[in-house]
Amino acid sequence: MKLENWISCHIHAYNYFGGVTRLLVPDNLKTGISKNTRYEAVLNRTYQEMADYYGTAIVPTRVKHPKDKSHAEGGVSFASTWILAALRSRKFFSAEEAQAAVAEKLEELNERDFKKRPGSRREAYLEEEKEFMQPLPSEPYESAIWSPDLKVGNDYLVSDGMNKYSVPYDLIGEKVNLRLTPNTVEVFFRGSRVAIHVRSKVYRRDPVVKPEHMPMEHRMYLSYNEKEFTDWAGTVGPNASTVVKYFLSGGKAPEQGYKYCASLTKLSDRYGPVRLENACKRLLSFSNTPSIRTLSTILKNGQDRQQETEIRKELVQHGITRGADYFRKGGGSR
Repeated sequence: MKLENWISCHIHAYNYFGGVTRLLVPDNLKTGISKNTRYEAVLNRTYQEMADYYGTAIVPTRVKHPKDKSHAEGGVSFASTWILAALRSRKFFSAEEAQAAVAEKLEELNERDFKKRPGSRREAYLEEEKEFMQPLPSEPYESAIWSPDLKVGNDYLVSDGMNKYSVPYDLIGEKVNLRLTPNTVEVFFRGSRVAIHVRSKVYRRDPVVKPEHMPMEHRMYLSYNEKEFTDWAGTVGPNASTVVKYFLSGGKAPEQGYKYCASLTKLSDRYGPVRLENACKRLLSFSNTPSIRTLSTILKNGQDRQQETEIRKELVQHGITRGADYFRKGGGSR
């Protein structure tokens, strides 16, 4: 039995009886009991949480000793046999239809008179057992499942079995626990809740990610768009605009060029927009397919400054055409 179904059975039973038992005596199924030795019984964390909510104590039977609750075993056996026998010839086309039929037969069974004593099962419960039941909590229990330890991957995502949800990125490599309810996903690290998400009930292709869980670089990446890169390139110069336009139109979609454009902005931050514009101009002078690697090489080696150096040399060489030797020989006295 799945843990969700096991917990739901308890919730439905308490709601049906209109009260909570002081003690619960279950079998030693792995769904509810993690370990049961002659010295201690260790409950599943989810099962223990449910018991704490209802204020009931769980006392499992001894391992392989169903006779410790023989009356309950006999009652369950009789009820299931009686109901299944009554419905054996009927056909059902949905789980809801079958559940409604079982519920109807259950009420019929509880209203039937005993054969060896006066009254019915319902009357016996109301007259003899109801007063010993503890009251139900004001709010119905929301079933919650605790996961075993989960290691946070490099994508800082954890899974509930269907979808993925983000946790703070600084927990990468750490082990966390999930508390799953029908409506929420809570992430706990060393007993403290570090994230909470609204749980999706349908499969999502993309993970559920909160911006505050992301590194700054990843947050910036989410804000990238074609217009911002184009406007930024316009402030640098026409050659940078040409390079950005190539990056954004070189693939099947502009998004494929966002990484290259982002790298271009980092080069501008490192070397300045003037040098970046000169490097783009030099690159476009010999290539129609600009790349970040080539631009980085040009800037790193200072090749963007060669044209400016050549202009300065030309000005120096042609600024004074006669030279110092002319004046040294007395040519200036003429």
